[in-house]
Amino acid sequence: MTDKRFHLAWFMNFTPDEWRAPFGQGGYPWDGQFYVEMAQTLERACFDFLMIEDKLMVPETFGSDRKYSLANGMMAPKHDPAPLAVAMGMATSKIGVVATMSTLAYPPFMLARLSSTIDSLTKGRFGWNVVTSAEDLAAQNFGMDKLPPREQRYEMADEYIDVVNKLFDSWDADAVVLDRENGVYADSSKVRTIDHEGKYYKVRGPLNTVPSPQHRPVYVQAGASPRGRDFAAQHADAIVSVANGVEGMKAFRDDIRARASALGRDPDEIKVFFCITPTLGETEEDAQAKYVRETTSDHFCNDVLASISAITEIDFSQYDLDQPLPEKLETNGESGTLDKFQQWGSGKTLRELAAAQGGGLVSSLELIGTPASVADKMGEAMAEVGGDGFLITTPVLRVGRRYLVEIADGLVPELQRRGLVRTEYTHQLLRDNLTDF
Repeated sequence: MTDKRFHLAWFMNFTPDEWRAPFGQGGYPWDGQFYVEMAQTLERACFDFLMIEDKLMVPETFGSDRKYSLANGMMAPKHDPAPLAVAMGMATSKIGVVATMSTLAYPPFMLARLSSTIDSLTKGRFGWNVVTSAEDLAAQNFGMDKLPPREQRYEMADEYIDVVNKLFDSWDADAVVLDRENGVYADSSKVRTIDHEGKYYKVRGPLNTVPSPQHRPVYVQAGASPRGRDFAAQHADAIVSVANGVEGMKAFRDDIRARASALGRDPDEIKVFFCITPTLGETEEDAQAKYVRETTSDHFCNDVLASISAITEIDFSQYDLDQPLPEKLETNGESGTLDKFQQWGSGKTLRELAAAQGGGLVSSLELIGTPASVADKMGEAMAEVGGDGFLITTPVLRVGRRYLVEIADGLVPELQRRGLVRTEYTHQLLRDNLTDF
């Protein structure tokens, strides 16, 4: 019998929670406890992992200053995901934790060392969301005036991955011998330098951490452009995508699998997660009303536009909300996100484009209804696409306890009753749970 189960994960960030909403926490404190409890809730629902998004700047694109972002808690303040991943991982025992860390910001040695440490602390449940950063404002925090062109960033990232892989392999799996009788902790013949000297990086090695339970973290990537897809197909264990409906989901997954095969990889080693933002209600009418209420709120339109302005470095405040965009826009930032957002040729006004992004730029499917009807739609979509999973999130990534409970105690049990998602974890390591089905 074919296993029809698919994987579940959650996409969030270490920013204020849904602080304006009646059931929000209120944006304080910053001790991480809210997110620790979030991880425990999602572990109870048997999610594969949580992924913590990150940016390395305070946005200033929307309105040409930082006022909107700070006043509305939009992408700032934003705290470091790596310590939060440790806190969530050590407060749970099965769910994976994935932190976004940029190749722009971390020297390869430091990233490999940090990843190895977190994987050991979480007993083999850590993942690295590989990003190159897409904002000149971030580059300016690391000694540059602007980012390199996208193609060069991927070329650099290819070498970066090569370096960290060599560092993870600089210790043999059995290098720690703990020979008390002869007083030998680690066998020096099983630890070696890597002596990497490439176009962009020069690293001697070896890594100074012992091999972690997974040996290297799970690699997650979200490349959408053709070059980004090649990068993901070559390196990633899991790929995050935002597609346009079932047809777009199937086309993307088929394309990734074809690219992986061409690169000599087994496509089944790569799990593609499609972003969704279900809106749940006790009735279909209740869910529809909630969706309209949320996407037409005073803040929603500008929050969406501020978000996409930050990651594309295009100031959408300069355009008339009630007119179509005057031209097809291009960016050196996140081009796949921009293409999905602008829907060139649709004739939609900018306000309609923002409202259409009911998932805050991350809605692959329209999923509005009761937990039962949404579970049916998810199952039907995944059956047609062929796999592999969904990455649940919220508009502009804010989350509150009420929505978490709606998913964990409303939607997930319906999915479990249909045999569509796991009811228990069968492995300790995140990589093993990902490849379980």
